[in-house]
Order: sequence, then structure tokens, then C-alpha cells
Amino acid sequence: MFAKAISPVELTPAQLDIYLQQGWFRMGQSIFTTHFIRFKNQLFSTIWLRIALHQFLPDAVQIKLSKKNNGFTSVIQPATLTEEKEDLYSRYRAQRSFNPSPSLRELLLGESSLHSIYQTYEVAIRDEGKLIAVGFFDMGETSAAGIVSIYDPAYKKYSLGKYLIYLKIQYCQSLGLQYFYPGYFVPGYSLFDYKLSIGRGALEFFALNDKQWLPVNHFSQQHIAINKMQVMLQNVEQDLTVLEVETVIVNYEFFDVALLPDLREAGLFDFPVFLHKSVSSFNGSELLLVFDVRDSLFYLFWCVPVWQVETANPDKNFYSTYFLKIASTLYVTSSVHEAAIAFKNSLAV
Repeated sequence: MFAKAISPVELTPAQLDIYLQQGWFRMGQSIFTTHFIRFKNQLFSTIWLRIALHQFLPDAVQIKLSKKNNGFTSVIQPATLTEEKEDLYSRYRAQRSFNPSPSLRELLLGESSLHSIYQTYEVAIRDEGKLIAVGFFDMGETSAAGIVSIYDPAYKKYSLGKYLIYLKIQYCQSLGLQYFYPGYFVPGYSLFDYKLSIGRGALEFFALNDKQWLPVNHFSQQHIAINKMQVMLQNVEQDLTVLEVETVIVNYEFFDVALLPDLREAGLFDFPVFLHKSVSSFNGSELLLVFDVRDSLFYLFWCVPVWQVETANPDKNFYSTYFLKIASTLYVTSSVHEAAIAFKNSLAV
């Protein structure tokens, strides 16, 4: 599965380290991983990042921000939720172009939790006693994960969001931790690009194709899974055109369905893009071809509908009629031509 989420009753620091190493991240009191995300009806890849703290050295930006903000005071301590922080979060949230959690409590604890399974710390920055920024991070045994950084919009010129990340990194480095995980960036969507400039010499990314952490300077277009999937399916589509088979490549509306609490164990189809030709005689079943970047193989599936949505996405580039589930695997190959032949032959069955 490309998207997974669990809600453990407890999570030790050592267990958090393991999840972070595999490209997981906190969501309320759950922990999840995903490798794709959608913005404005376009799918992107998420590329998880971490900073190797033993290689991290203060850079020019950190030095500049430290001088710029030396008139403020900062303290690092176990995290607490207060009205003062909720008020700061409200002001910060009002200035966001996206729609974050309605409250800081819900962001950190979820909708119903009264306590946290995480060992969360905070960096609080004050200007003559006034709280102007706070950043939260979870502590593991040998690593830590940055969760969120918020600041007063009136202090935007001080780059407090980025400054908070540097303070977290500096603190974790002083404790002798090995890694700091700042989340992901999204190639082609600049909102998260600021993470690529922090600790660049020590920055690593999680390569989905071989499940390894590599220096970020090794990152290339080949590591953008959604692009790779689309290109490989387009190659098959070209062969099918020669074979006089009309197909369409579409995005799948419900690629991240496994993140929903009620559907995590349903085993639903979760590829973000597929090639298909609807076959009405199979009562809504779909013959789908996908390309899996994790093993560089094409998979030909029969998928069955398990639930029809009330309102489909009007964008024809998305398949959004049903939640799908794989009924059977018909063919597996690394060859573009073999995939095209198998798809054509399966239509005749």
C-alpha cells in the first residue's frame, strides 16, 4: 500500500524512530505515511526528508536569522496546550492559503484524545514577554520529528517559521540525536520548497523505488513516482493504439483511502494513476493496468466496485465513480509491449 495509517494506544521513542526511518509522520494521535498528495485537482509525489545531524553545520541563513532575532527570547521545554498558544494559532491559521486544523489541540491530539502518545517538546519565542512563535517536535530515542511551527503574522519579516526549525535542529544536535525529520517536500508545488534550503549539506530524501535514504543532491526526476507512473503507462497506451485498443489514463480519486479510520483495514485499491477501459458486461468491474515504481513492474488487475460515491469529481481526468478493490491479478511484467498485449488479450476473455 502507498498510504497507511495506524492509531496505536502507545508508542515508545524507539518505535517512533523506526516509523520515521520508513517515511512515516504524525497525524493527530495517529501515525501515517503517504507518497502522493493532491492540490487543486492535480496529483503530486511527496518526498520525505531527514537531516543527518552529525553532518549538519550552521549555514548562512541560520547565522543571519540568529542575528536578526537575537532580541527575542526562546525556551525549549515539554509541550503544553494553553489559550495563549491557541490564540496564536488562530491568528497564524487565518493567514494560511490552505486549510489547516481548526485548532492547535485538534492538530496535536486529534478530535477526541485527551492525552498524547508522543513525547512532544516545544520551542517558544517571545518578544518582551509576548508569545510570537512556537514550534512543536516529537522526540524519539535517536531522532526527532518536526510537527508544526506557527508564528504571529505581524512578525512575518523575521522568518520565524524557518528560525524555529533551526532551533529544533540545534537542540536535537546538542542531545546527540542522529536524525531530524522535517516532513516532506512536493516536487512541482513550491509551498514546501523552503525545507530544501535547511541543512542542505546534511539533507537526505527517501527514495521510494528502493526504500533507501539518499543525499538530496542525488534527487532527480526518476525519483518522482507519479511522473514515472504516468510516463510508463503512456508508453503502454502508445502500444495499445497500434493494437487498435482505445484506453485512457486517469488519476484515481481515492488513492489515499487507507488514511480514513473506517477504511484502513479494507484493503482497497490505492494506486494514484492507472490505464483502463471500462467493460460494462462485468457489472461495473474494471480492467486496470498500473505501474509500480517500487519494483518497476506492470500489474494487470481486475478490480471490483465496493461502494459508489454520491457525487463524482467532474474532472474527467479523475476516476471517481467507485471505491475499487482488486479482485485478481491477471498479469505481471516489466515489458511495455507485454503489458499492452496482456491488456488486449484480457479484453477478449
